[in-house]
Amino acid sequence: MNKSITLIGMAGAGKSTIGKQLAKLLDFNFLDGDLIIEERINQSIQNFLDQQGGKEFTKIEEEVLLSINFNKTILATGGSAVLSDTAMRFLRNESEVIFLDVTYENISKRILNLSERGLVREPNQSLQETYDERLGLYKKYADHVVINDGDIDLCLQKLVVLTNSF
Repeated sequence: MNKSITLIGMAGAGKSTIGKQLAKLLDFNFLDGDLIIEERINQSIQNFLDQQGGKEFTKIEEEVLLSINFNKTILATGGSAVLSDTAMRFLRNESEVIFLDVTYENISKRILNLSERGLVREPNQSLQETYDERLGLYKKYADHVVINDGDIDLCLQKLVVLTNSF
């Protein structure tokens, strides 16, 4: 399997954690979109959001995603990657896009402090509202959907089986 993989999903869906492990299993490169962005802006995403706002952040995120050079790569995007149709069309062209689907109940248990998570959302927008807004976008852009509501090893097994079909 030579096709690169992009993982999308809500903050707390396990994209980075699972992406790192999947990259080791497949002997692929691993890239964390949020870490690339933080290196570029030279600060945490949350600090940037507090100072510049979500619109400025999504512009930078789009530029970073469009600059990814895929070569046997697993990319864990930030949860807001789906807010850019241009970036998502690029990612779908360059890789298989897999949505790590996690229920709202589990996301809410994993994200304990919204004000520190670096989550792009409107002022006063709740986690539930953000989840509801993005769920359709994740499904729209996904080539595949894998449930990740608990056991990481089980999710990895599903992903390995899935990637064998590429």
